[in-house]
Amino acid sequence: MRRSGVHDPHLPTEALLAAAELYGVGRIGRHILLCADQTEPKCAPKERTLEAWNFLKRRLQDLGLTSGGRIVYRTKANCLRMCEQGPIAVVYPEGTWYHSATPEVLERIIQEHLIGGVPVAAYAFVTNPLIDG
Repeated sequence: MRRSGVHDPHLPTEALLAAAELYGVGRIGRHILLCADQTEPKCAPKERTLEAWNFLKRRLQDLGLTSGGRIVYRTKANCLRMCEQGPIAVVYPEGTWYHSATPEVLERIIQEHLIGGVPVAAYAFVTNPLIDG
């Protein structure tokens, strides 16, 4: 990757590759994005979204879903542009969008969708799966 001490900007650095390995990129089974800690809260009060985010982080770790074989990756999004009934969450690859993602609802999403593979219909408001090509 380095020639004569100069990094080729077209190639990933060793640090980037190490971060990908550390965070399980390549072993991700599902990815949940949660609208939280917004610059301008619109879908829900900032405190409620941060409570949901902190719950999600802790719970995924407690359940061992952030390491090992297939993992669940999580991302805090500043805004998912659905500014109603937040916090808003989306789970990929299925592309299931959820409203009202409070800790109680997130527990259902974790158990039923992230672990069990069945979206939580009571809180899903649209589905947009990722497609190949």
